[in-house]
This record gives sequence, structure tokens and C-alpha cells, in this order.
Amino acid sequence: MQQTTLKVLKMMMMTFYPKRIFIDLETFSSTDLSKCGVYKYAESEDFEILLFAYSVDGGKVSVIDLASGEKIPREILNVLKDDSVEKWAFNANFERICLSRYLGKKLNPDSWYCTMVWSLYLGLPLSLENVSKVLGLEKQKLSEGKNLIRYFCMPCKPTKTNGKRTRNLPSHDPIKWETFKEYNKRDVETELAIHERLSHFPLPNNEWDHYHLDQEINDRGIEIDNTLVEEAICFDDKLREENMNRAIELTGLENPNSPMQLKEWLNKKGLEIDSLAKKKVEAALETATGDVKEVLELRQELSKSSVRKYTSMENVGGNDKRVRGLIQFYGANRTGRYSGRLIQVQNLRRNNLKDLKLARGLVRDSEYETIELLFDSPSDVLSQLIRTAFIPKEGYRFIVSDFSAIEARVLSWLADERWRMDAFQDGKDIYCESASRMFGVPVEKNGVNGHLRQKGKQAELGCGYGGSIGALKAMGAIEMGIEEDELQTIVDSWREANPNIVQLWWDIDKAIKNVIKTRSKIKFKNLALSYEKGILFIKLPSGRRLSYVKPRMGTNRFGGESITYEGTGLGNKWERIESYGAKFVENIVQAISRDILAEAMMRLSKEGFEIVMHVHDEVVIEAPIGRSSIEEVNEIMKVQPIWAKGLILDADGFECEFYQKD
Repeated sequence: MQQTTLKVLKMMMMTFYPKRIFIDLETFSSTDLSKCGVYKYAESEDFEILLFAYSVDGGKVSVIDLASGEKIPREILNVLKDDSVEKWAFNANFERICLSRYLGKKLNPDSWYCTMVWSLYLGLPLSLENVSKVLGLEKQKLSEGKNLIRYFCMPCKPTKTNGKRTRNLPSHDPIKWETFKEYNKRDVETELAIHERLSHFPLPNNEWDHYHLDQEINDRGIEIDNTLVEEAICFDDKLREENMNRAIELTGLENPNSPMQLKEWLNKKGLEIDSLAKKKVEAALETATGDVKEVLELRQELSKSSVRKYTSMENVGGNDKRVRGLIQFYGANRTGRYSGRLIQVQNLRRNNLKDLKLARGLVRDSEYETIELLFDSPSDVLSQLIRTAFIPKEGYRFIVSDFSAIEARVLSWLADERWRMDAFQDGKDIYCESASRMFGVPVEKNGVNGHLRQKGKQAELGCGYGGSIGALKAMGAIEMGIEEDELQTIVDSWREANPNIVQLWWDIDKAIKNVIKTRSKIKFKNLALSYEKGILFIKLPSGRRLSYVKPRMGTNRFGGESITYEGTGLGNKWERIESYGAKFVENIVQAISRDILAEAMMRLSKEGFEIVMHVHDEVVIEAPIGRSSIEEVNEIMKVQPIWAKGLILDADGFECEFYQKD
């Protein structure tokens, strides 16, 4: 009898060949996930998985109560390690990294799939709760979840009431624990419902390939110069204390960093200022003198926030000095572009110090007095050195390659603006060529009519997506010396010089309105527009689609016809968003530019190059010293995708011993 039972069990295990498994975890760690990211979170000595909920091939959801001593079945453990089985989760990076720690084995990202990424692809929100609400699912994420997570998944404050404990266990509140298990189960049920609903619009296979490469890059991480980071934090603390003491001495205020207190003091000193925003302070400094000028300068120093990234680096850094999880795949769901996380590498301060290496060495060596002696603004030095805290591992160096004017090239190609295409083909400066077209005279950088290049640059940066005077101002036209009464002329001249681009705005606007009204399909140039099951799709040349949820016609503030759709707006609020032709063109151009970057990174990876970071249209590679070259990388970067015939690409770059802007 016993032998028969064993045979049956073996046969059952042999026939257990699932196609996919859906997973959700509840975990504990004393490390702050929001500040440190999942990689550092899972490294914590006290990290543990509390609950493991799963469904095999969409079947009944089971919950394994690991915190109470239950074990994950062996066949499920085997499935987790089997690369032939698809593993699905909402924000799958979290589950994969946590299970890698639990199993003591790095799980290959190639068999993992993310319902969150799929949701973002279809223009849906970033959170499981909001996706389920927007889709109107029968089984919503349980609202008690946040409180339960705070209770069981995070350290608690020791009090007399709780017996001075620093953590809540299942035994401390069995009723809450049972509710937590239901919450864990419901998350998988919700994921299953989302998977079923989204199955009508599958994510293209090559997008999953891009996602898997993204996970490899995030897993690899990038090394941090801990000495520089620690010294920069110490120096910043010293500077802030000095500046605060000086500001208190000058103003007599209890907290001169308080906008309300400082504005009142400035008003009493005769400076009428309604805001202490950066541009307002800069404007006031142009005429300020004496104590008022010094206080405003101190305000600038005290309000610098970029140096906080050093603290973020310290928080995120792993045991091996590398920071991981800095890139969010499909972070901008209207275009699919990558975004930054944790340290926010997408908005690092540019460096223009001539003595960058010297300044960096002085900070590392704690030569604070020398820095104060050699540089006008030590805090600005710290801000400019942030990039340089990213370093290659020993025996390696960085190869940094960047697409040249990628959006301007894609816009010109999409609109078939021939003079621009010819300029790119001939390797000419687009700002000079644009200015030459606008003003009808030859323009050369640092040469004949060279002063007009700046106006051409402002026009290129501000006008490509329908921008007018406001866009030029936002791009800093006034600060760069362009008179306000010149701005409309610049806008008009640029539009006159680029009639095909202007026509593209109107053509896209007309086509999208037509599709929404008639719910039909339209081919336009190398794009395909359609309305399917309540979603407006714009199919890009790459085959990827942009998604706009519940589009409809409305009326804009001018009384004209407008396009609206539902999406994530300011403050991550789900709301109805108004759009128009030029804005859709911006989405399309940025999306195509993103696809070009994604394909370039795939080619680089297949050639053996290890990407450690990418920022906007720039790729950072960690390469052994003496092997490979920037020329090789640039050639791979500028390969024309098979779907972009006629698009002229170019890339430039440099090699360095720490990350910087060339």
C-alpha cells in the first residue's frame, strides 16, 4: 500500500508541468523599501517572506503561511527555478528579487513577466489598486492592506502597551493575521482578473525582451564611490551649518530657511518679493546689495536639494557598493520611455567645472578649506560632483555614448522635412541650419552670424511640438538674452521654415479626431490609428502601440473642439486629460526615440557590452580597460532599425574613469 502511494505521488509530480504561475508576496524587513529599493531591502539580515500566495495556470489561489511555519511545496519551488515556466506578478521585480534571496539563487529575469508593465503599456495606472478600479474588476484589492502592511511588514515603535517589542508577529493579533492572508490571496485574484482583461491586447514579444534586458541592467547595478559620497555628505552638513548660522546672524530670525519668515524680513528691508522660488531669487539678486544680497545668496545655498542624492546613494548602496534598481521600465506610460527611481538619475545636475577631477579629489580627501578657497560656491561643487560618484569596478572604465539630436531627427523623418534630413545627412549643426532658414542668412557656429545660432537653438527646443512664446520662456530664452518682443517673431519664423512639421500637427489632430468619432482604423504615414474596446491606439513603426484610455471629444477653454482621455495626471491622480495634435506628435516622437534606444541596447547586449545605466538617450557601459572602444559602441548605436528606413541616426561619446558629462 505504501509503495503504491509513493508511486502515485511520483506520477503526480512527473505530470506537474504548468505553463505559468501567478505570485504575490508579503514580506518583512527593517530596511525602508521606499528609500532603499528592493535589492537593499532583501539584503537586510532580518528580511523574510511572511506569506506566499500563488495560482498555477489561473487555478485556485493558495496561501502559504511561512511566518507560521508552513513550507512552500517542493513542486512549487521547482517551478520557481524552472525557466520554462512563466512567472507573473504585479511589479514582478519585487517578487523575483525577494524570492532570489529566499532561495539563495538569483532567479533569471527572462522567465518573469510583469502585469504592472502590461498595464502601463495600455495607459493604465501604476498601482494594482488603481488598475483594478479603472478596469472595474469584480474582485478589488482589499482596502485594509496598507494598515496591515504597516502592522506586520514594518518595524513598530516599542511602547509599554506592546511590551516594548519592535515587531508585530501573527500571534500578536491572530484576527488581523487572518485578514492579512485574505489580503494576500485577493492580490493574486486581482492579478488574475487583470491578466484576463488585458489578454485582448497582448504586449509585443520584443517588448518583453526589452523588459528582460531592463531587469538585467537593474540587477547588474552600478558601483558607487562610497568615500566621495560619505565625504560629500559630511561637507554638506558643515556648509549648511555655517550658512544657517550666518543667516541667523544677519537676519535675527529663528529659522531663516522658512519662506514665510524670510519674506517678511526681506519686505522690512525694502525688498518686495512674493516668492522665494529659484527664478524670483535670481531676479532679486540682480539689484540687491549689502545684507539683503548676502541673505539671498545664502538662501540659494540652503535651498540646494540636489546634494540630497548623496544620501540616496548611501541608502540604496548594497553590500558590494553597487546601487541597483535605478531604472523604471515603461516609467512614462504615454510614451513608454524609461524613468528614474530612488536616486533619479534622469535629472542629475550637469557638470561644467573645468577642474572636475581636482574638485573630486579634494572632497574625497576632506580638503574642505581648500575647496572653499578655490571655488566660489562649495555647495555648487558638491552638486556638480554627484555624477562622478558613479564609478566603474576595478579594472574597468565607462564608455558613454549618446544619440545626437534624436528627437529632432525623428520629428524631421516623421514629417519628411527634407531640408532638415539633408542637414543631418551632411553632418551639419541643426541649430545653425534652423537659424539660417529662419532669418535668411548663413549662420555658422562661432562664425558668421554666429549670434543667431542661440535663437535657432531656442526655436528648436521650444517650437517642435507646437510651443509658442511660453515654451521659449520656459526654455530660458529671456535668461539667454533674447528680448521678449522678439519671441513671437522667432516662433513665426521657425514655423514658416518647417511647414511639413506644422502640417504634421494638424494632420495628426484631424486623424485622431476622425478615429474617435467614427471608431474606425486609419493608416497615416507609417502610423496606424485605431479605436478598440474603449482605447485609442497609435501603432508606431516599430509595431509597439501607444494607448489612450476612454478617448472622447470635448470642448477646450477657447470653445473649440478638443480630444480628451483618461490617464495619470498631476499628483498621480487618475483624471481626464486634454490633448491635441502637436502633443500627440510629441508623444509619438518621444516613443519612437525610446524604441530606437531600446533596440540599440539590445544590440549592445548581444555584442557582450554590459550596460550599467542609461539616462534619456545616453547609454553607460562598464567595459574592461584595454578592450572595446567608443567607436565600436557608437557604430552599434547608430544602426538604422529595419522599420525606420531613411532615418538618419548619429551617436557620439567618450570614455571616462567616473561618470560625467563630456
